[in-house]
Amino acid sequence: MTETATSNSLSGQTLRWTFNDGPTAGGTYEHTFEPDGSVEFRKLDGSGKGKPTREKKYASFEIAPSVHLVSYLGASGYTLTVSVNLETGELHGFASNDKEWYPLSGTSETVK
Repeated sequence: MTETATSNSLSGQTLRWTFNDGPTAGGTYEHTFEPDGSVEFRKLDGSGKGKPTREKKYASFEIAPSVHLVSYLGASGYTLTVSVNLETGELHGFASNDKEWYPLSGTSETVK
């Protein structure tokens, strides 16, 4: 089986995502997409606030101008896959593990 090359179209960027629904509804998370292919995220509000988590690998593809498809598997066993429109701030996607699946929506903003 051939492995598909991954893209890191968001490399070097930090995005702040607020989820409207799913297992993290109402939560805001800051994601930093590193040039080495890792992603670090941290919750900005509520319980668990502030402590960063680093995942070894993410992929992001620019699928249309300013629209990126992003996915990573967390150590928690959840995979997060979202489409984020950097121009409009819209975020849509899915969080899933081996037993649960949640559609998601929310907002995104680029952190300078």
